[in-house]
Amino acid sequence: MPNTGGPTRIRWRQRSTVAVAGCAATALALGVGLGRSSAAAAPVCSPTASAQLAAWSPDTARAVAYAHHRRGDISFEVRAHGRVWGYRSHHVVVTASVLKAMLLVAYLDLPSVRNRGLARADIALLTPMIRRSDNTAATLVRGIVGDRRLLALAHRVGMRNFRPAAIWGLSQTTADDQARFFLRIDAYIAPRHRSYALAQLASIIPAQRWGIGRVSVPGWTVYFKGGWGSGTGRVDHQVALLVHGCNRVSVAVMTMGDGTHAYGKQSLYGVFVRLLVHLPRYPPVRPAG
Repeated sequence: MPNTGGPTRIRWRQRSTVAVAGCAATALALGVGLGRSSAAAAPVCSPTASAQLAAWSPDTARAVAYAHHRRGDISFEVRAHGRVWGYRSHHVVVTASVLKAMLLVAYLDLPSVRNRGLARADIALLTPMIRRSDNTAATLVRGIVGDRRLLALAHRVGMRNFRPAAIWGLSQTTADDQARFFLRIDAYIAPRHRSYALAQLASIIPAQRWGIGRVSVPGWTVYFKGGWGSGTGRVDHQVALLVHGCNRVSVAVMTMGDGTHAYGKQSLYGVFVRLLVHLPRYPPVRPAG
């Protein structure tokens, strides 16, 4: 069945972002997040890798052609090296559990949390909320954070369509909102807690590592969060940040009306693997020493 979201719309635009400045910002953010000096923790900014990423573009044509032959409503956006590619990326969808990444960041930036070590009670809420997408924990965190802080975070990111809802999973967003957020997600996390937060997004449990979690991207570290309608097939989303040294790519793929969760997972994988098929591959990063 063809995609029901209307005619194909692929957009591309060049941003004024300077690659070297972007890598410097990434190095600073990740260096602080690891709790070390920026000199010791800064990721390697390989000119070759940066040039390869600058020359790369996602295979949007193949991804859109695939989406047109899938049941359901698909949209996506990719951001890398100051450029943006999207297909229906301003199409509004419900967040489902993708919202939990925003809840994580907003919680860690609470005045009572941002400048202290995390207590067992904090970790007992946040780790299961992200790693195994625990809904009870998310509801508790939403009650602590509140809509005002979620909206403040959305404003900082530059989200245009985010709207919280009484039932948090029915909050509204777009692929554009989420790709913007994940591209620099570490910059929105309180510096003391960046390492912890990124570790959660890199450690989704195996049972939930479908879609981007099954795409081979050698040399890249993948941080992601998914959202799905309790296995109904109504919603199947994933948003990811891929990092190699100081180079990064964010991808948001949103699907609705998939019919079944299994079909939705297959659609996610199909879009991600087509978008990233020509992404530069690198040898695994080996620890120093």
